This record gives sequence, structure tokens and C-alpha cells, in this order.
Amino acid sequence: MTWKRTRYAGWGRALWADGELARPERQRDLPALATEGPAIGNRRSYGDAALVSGGRASDLTRLDRILGFDEETGILHVEAGATLGDIARLFAPRGWLPPVMPGTGFATVGGAIAMDVHGKNHHGAGSFGQHVTEIELLGPDGPRTLTPEDPLFRATMGGLGQTGILSSAKIALKRAKGDVMMVTERRAPDWYSHLSLLDRSEATYVVGWIDATATGEALGRGVVEEGETGPGLVPRPKTARRVPLDAPGAALAPPVVKAFNALYYRRVPKSGRTVVRPIETFFFPLDKIRDWNRLYGRRGFHQFQCVVPIGAADALRAMLERVAKSGLASPLAVLKRMGPGRAGPMSFPMEGYTLAVDFPNRLQAARLIETLEAMTEEAGGRLYLAKDALAGPERVRGMYPEHADWLDEVTKADPEGRYVTDLVRRLKLREAA
Repeated sequence: MTWKRTRYAGWGRALWADGELARPERQRDLPALATEGPAIGNRRSYGDAALVSGGRASDLTRLDRILGFDEETGILHVEAGATLGDIARLFAPRGWLPPVMPGTGFATVGGAIAMDVHGKNHHGAGSFGQHVTEIELLGPDGPRTLTPEDPLFRATMGGLGQTGILSSAKIALKRAKGDVMMVTERRAPDWYSHLSLLDRSEATYVVGWIDATATGEALGRGVVEEGETGPGLVPRPKTARRVPLDAPGAALAPPVVKAFNALYYRRVPKSGRTVVRPIETFFFPLDKIRDWNRLYGRRGFHQFQCVVPIGAADALRAMLERVAKSGLASPLAVLKRMGPGRAGPMSFPMEGYTLAVDFPNRLQAARLIETLEAMTEEAGGRLYLAKDALAGPERVRGMYPEHADWLDEVTKADPEGRYVTDLVRRLKLREAA
């Protein structure tokens, strides 16, 4: 296997690594690679979850084959490098969808498992790992087939790639009524109406875009989208446009963001509306702009994402007030209601509300994020490690009370620490409390 010295980054482009990458094309290459270091995918985690500075990692994106599908049960057997967007594109016309889809179709199956991703249907469907029925995992001592009854299986769901190299998985796809989305959009004029719309929704898929620049009585205003699959014909999305170079700092200056957010809010009539959209447009709206992370300029960006318990909604409102007054937010801010579903001890979800906001990589933003992290901790919430790039080990350890159980399984599976990534090292997750 050829190793190539590479400088590479997470999606936020604020953190980088220099290391060696291999790109295997066949399953037979994996046993040897499992003795060298962890696996990575399309690196859509925003921080350093998929970075291995000074070490080796295996890029599994070429291992993206469909290995089998049961039309009656919807069980899909697929290699770890397959993307959720490709699975949706291939199987939606046949009446099936990935059970859970995050905000990008470029997330791989392996990455979705390593981060136990959630989507717009978390309140009803839970997290991705809860729909995985079997995995093939390679460690330094060889392959293992695991099912949900095995403690190592659970440690792998949301396990940050620390239990071994995932070569393939069996996933229970979800029935779809068609390969288009019926989307109802409603304005939420303020924070409390926004939460009310999320709480009252009975739709399968629900998400709130929030104007993170609005203050005063308009604090928390936004647009709530409810979606259901259905039959129909709509034009397929045009070929994605590419951002060819890093944008100048003025591209997301506060007046520009504030004006854009006001227009985006008002694009939906006061009475609301229902539209028909392609599946890709609803689930992966930013994928139509390739390399959109370059809009933040050469220094990249950070995303802060937390979840707090239902009873701590006022704490989340206080966080949003800080963000709005800072003038640092971008147009990308999302509010969702989450259910209790989580598949592993290091999985992010808890029942409550999750807020995600992007910030350009500046010193003022880092200081604000530190404040928001402290507010999250005080509210009894937790940070999403797929998005984090700035937190410290003391704060994160307390947010994941099952860490010791996870560490026990990881230590047995990888006693020599071959799969440690930059995120795991930064947060000292492989160290006992």
C-alpha cells in the first residue's frame, strides 16, 4: 500500500494536519492498514475528528460498494466509504432512504457511525447508529463481525473511530412514500414561537433555520420547515457550483449577513407555504455549492453546536442572545428539537434542543465560543464532537458521563493507541479520569 505525505484539514479548515494517508481500493488491503492507524472518510467533521498529525490514516472513500440489499426488509449491506447522498440517490426511486441523514450527503457510512449522526427526524427516528444491524470491524488482531448485543458494537457507535477500522455495515433503510419532499415552511417571528412550532410539529422531518443576527423582540426568529416524502416529479438539482477560491473577509461582514438573513426570513410568506422539492435539496441544501467552506476565507471557520435538556431552553435563548449581540454569526444557524435516541456512550444526542451556529475563525469568535461552551456545561448540555475544534478535556469529560464505559471497551480493542486522532488527543479521551 502506498502512503502519501499530505497536509489536510477538517471541513472548517481552521485545524490542519500533516501526516501520511493511504487510499485502499479493495477490502483485502484493510487488515494490514488496521495495524497502522485509524480510518477517515470525506472529512466532513468540522474540527480535528478526522485528523492524525504526524501519523497515518486510511482514507476509505474508494471503498464505496453496495454489497447486498434485501428489498423486503430494507437491510442494506454497504462498504464504509459509501456516502449517504449516493445511497439516497440510488434507493429513493425504489422507495427507500437512509434512516437518518445529516446536513450533507457527502458524509460516509463510516463517518456516520463514528459520529452517530442525527438528522431532521431525530425526534422520531433517533440517531444513525440505532439503525445499524451489523458491522465488520478490523482491529490490530484481525476482523470481527459485531451486532448490537456486543459491547464493542455500542462503543463503536459514536466512538470516534477508536475501536478499529470499519470495513462494512448493514443498515436498516427507511420506507419512503416517493422520491420527492413535500415541504411546509412557516415563519417563526421570535424565540418562543420558534420553539412552539418545533414542539407542536408531528411531521417526520423538522428543522428550524434561525436568524442569529436578530435581536430584541425578534430574537430567535426564523423559518421552520416540515417535510414528508411523497410521489411527484420535480426538476433534479442543477450541477453543483463550486467556490473556486477563498473569499475575502468582507464576504461575510456583519452588514452583509444581517441583510441576507432578513431577506431569507421574508422569502416565506406570513401565511406560510407548501412546496415540492427534490430530496437532495431538502436534506443537503449546501451540497449544491461545492467547497462552500471557502466562503469563510483562508482562515476557515468554527461551528458551535450544543444540545441542552428541554428544561434548559432559557439557557439556550441566553446563548443565542450573546451570539446575536456579538455580530459574529454567519447565515448558517439551525435549531432542532431532539428526542432521547443515541446509540453509544459517546453519542451526542439527548432529549432537548440543539443549536448550531457558524463563526469565521477569529479570536473574538473563539472567545465567544468558550463562553457558549461554559453556558452549555452549566445548563447540563453537551457539545457535538463532530463540530468541535476548541473545547478542553475537563469540560467535555463531564458532558459524557458514560465515558469510562466507552474507554474500557476502546482500551481492550486498541491497547496500544493506534487509532488516536487529533481530537481524541486534544480532549484526552483515551486517558482515564
